[in-house]
Amino acid sequence: MTDKTKKSVHVKSGDRVIVTAGKDKGKIGNVKKVDPSKGKVVVEGANMVTKAQKPQPMAGIQGGLIKMEAPLESSNVMVVCPACEKPTRIKHDVVDGKKVRVCKKCGEQLDA
Repeated sequence: MTDKTKKSVHVKSGDRVIVTAGKDKGKIGNVKKVDPSKGKVVVEGANMVTKAQKPQPMAGIQGGLIKMEAPLESSNVMVVCPACEKPTRIKHDVVDGKKVRVCKKCGEQLDA
């Protein structure tokens, strides 16, 4: 796959997801950022890493060790349905001429 092709990502920014694989398996959080070109998502409170930050006096940034979220593979997260509160797969339906995401378990729309 080349750099310019987009990978399919089933989550959107702001979705509530559960991590299904890795060191943070079972954690639930909101999606902060989605990178469809790499197929990665950043989830609040999951996949925390420590980054060494150099001080930048001009920008007012202090140096030191900073805890931050690292991107996760999008295949390692599942959307939590707001209606049934269960992790679910996503089905795409057309409602009023618009393509919407639907919970496979309860049939509730995920897109408001």
